[in-house]
Amino acid sequence: MKLKGLSIIGWKSTGNQGATFHGVNPSTGAAIEPAFTSATAHEVDSAARLAHHAFLEYESTSGAQRANFLREVAVQLETDAEAIVRRAFEETALPVPRLQSEMGRTCFQLRLFADLVQEGSWVDARIDRGDPSRQPVPKPDVRSMLRPLGPVAVFGSSNFPLAFSVAGGDTASALAAGCPVIVKAHPAHQGTSERVGTAILKAARHTQMPEGIFSLLFDAGFEVAKELVRHPLIKAVGFTGSRQGGLSLLEIARSRPEPIPVYAEMGSINPVILLPDAVQTRGREIADGLHASVTLGVGQFCTNPGLVLMENNGDAAPFLNELVRLMASTPAATMLSEAIASAYRNGLQAFSSIPGVDVRAAGLSNGPAQAAPALFTAGGSVFLSRPELMNEIFGPATLVVLCEGRQELRSAIGRLEGQLTVSLHATDKDLSSGGDLVKQLEGAAGRIVFNGFPTGVEVGHAMVHGGPFPATSDGRSTSVGTRAIERFARSVCYQNFPEALLPAELQESNPRGIRRLVDGKWAH
Repeated sequence: MKLKGLSIIGWKSTGNQGATFHGVNPSTGAAIEPAFTSATAHEVDSAARLAHHAFLEYESTSGAQRANFLREVAVQLETDAEAIVRRAFEETALPVPRLQSEMGRTCFQLRLFADLVQEGSWVDARIDRGDPSRQPVPKPDVRSMLRPLGPVAVFGSSNFPLAFSVAGGDTASALAAGCPVIVKAHPAHQGTSERVGTAILKAARHTQMPEGIFSLLFDAGFEVAKELVRHPLIKAVGFTGSRQGGLSLLEIARSRPEPIPVYAEMGSINPVILLPDAVQTRGREIADGLHASVTLGVGQFCTNPGLVLMENNGDAAPFLNELVRLMASTPAATMLSEAIASAYRNGLQAFSSIPGVDVRAAGLSNGPAQAAPALFTAGGSVFLSRPELMNEIFGPATLVVLCEGRQELRSAIGRLEGQLTVSLHATDKDLSSGGDLVKQLEGAAGRIVFNGFPTGVEVGHAMVHGGPFPATSDGRSTSVGTRAIERFARSVCYQNFPEALLPAELQESNPRGIRRLVDGKWAH
């Protein structure tokens, strides 16, 4: 398949009026062909109108029909997997095995949502049967379930060109809920995006989905994003990226005549808390695991552990010495883009200039898009007095904060912003004097990891990849796992409806055979 460099709106590739731009190979700095054309405001409007018309049909499809569509998307991706991975490698410099694994994850989560909607119980059907003889007021028959919101705008992320991009979790969960999707491709991997978008389009045609169920828009800047979120026919937004980008979209969505939800995952420093006995008994093992987690993928994970909190006792020095050795011996590697590498270097410089922060390891980069691991240390009092030390440095860097005793450690934990994850390393001895620490951590993050590290987000039914603000714009949600579908649905109640007009999930005979809450008791 030859790339066209044009947006996909409905069944057509379109867009020859906007400005053009090229992708850049981060390993070589060379421009990548072809040139891509930015979508215009008119094309954004066309995509939104098509999505709206598609919604009127798609929201009524059965779980089996949506499942068939999602599974076919996975089949089409696997059919073109070799070419997709090859292009993604050229655009991102991510290793081919990593991209192949990401392709597998992308197809797995599509099939996971297919299984979910085919079974059907996700709609949370609830039935309170009426009682016309109740005195003094008859009891109405009330039934409710989740229904899709409408067209959803999804923004591809820079660091996951497959699993958090065009066919990623936001797209899969929105389509599963019954919502058409318009994706704004990330400019760093637009060729990958076009290939994936073409696969979705083929799947939609093969399964006879309505035109407009999916569109893909290109833009090197922010104008298409603003037009998309402002459009009155868009009903929700899914975003993975920087805090600045997420907050900008949130502000646009809130300023609309009809405000809409923005589910923005905006980064995290994912603190790792080390209690004393764990450091004493497993210090070298923890240092090895921490180093691997910080440097994995050149640190370009939203779950990268950028902060370590521990007590400054006699076991801290051997642990730090080992971590310094590991970080200093790790060579520089190519990041996703020169812009990301530049932001990483600026972050290192900002930390280095703070009084009381010591640079313990910092390698040399060999090129404009490369980054070397870095390790900083600071005392607890410095951390507590300098809130900028909670800023995310996106890349292979971490800050170890040495607290003077348990009370200062608790104070540092209490100052944390909302996080995607918090990891706790502790032994039974540690927990005998600090078990209530877990309660403190529950308020800080969406996922608490015990004696492990946060990189690696399992896709499943129980996973929570979200957290209190500012890790996400809505800490009640997740962008990974089947609970993600709830972001793109709302509860609708049907009172005293005749059986024939009720959705199948709420009919008395339960033709779908799903699990429902009937008169306060769960039943099939």
